[in-house]
Amino acid sequence: QVQLVESGGGLVQAGGSLRLSCAASGRTFSTYAMGWFRQAPGKERDFVAAISWSTGNTGYADSVKGRFTISRENAKNTVYLQMNSLKPEDTAVYYCAARSTPDLLGRHTRVVDYDYWGQGTQVTVSS
Repeated sequence: QVQLVESGGGLVQAGGSLRLSCAASGRTFSTYAMGWFRQAPGKERDFVAAISWSTGNTGYADSVKGRFTISRENAKNTVYLQMNSLKPEDTAVYYCAARSTPDLLGRHTRVVDYDYWGQGTQVTVSS
């Protein structure tokens, strides 16, 4: 069992930056990958970024490449999402997710690829 708590969301002007944090607790030794998804009103929950817990390999949605960076601090059981050059279309609730089984096939962009979810943190980007 893994518990995830997101923090760092807020209101920022277009072009600004935010850093989201996701602290994992519980059976964190069973966490193989963590990811960030976002969901805007009336839209599906979409993949943003993911990271392999052990190797640090990362993947990003095309819409955020070059602007967002996912990272982790293993000793703190924490994953981060550094968001730069924010756009109004980045406005959404951002969710942290964890995968409890090995990502042997490397699949990481789907909601079903993850077992645990945080409650989400609101990110609002004003124009």
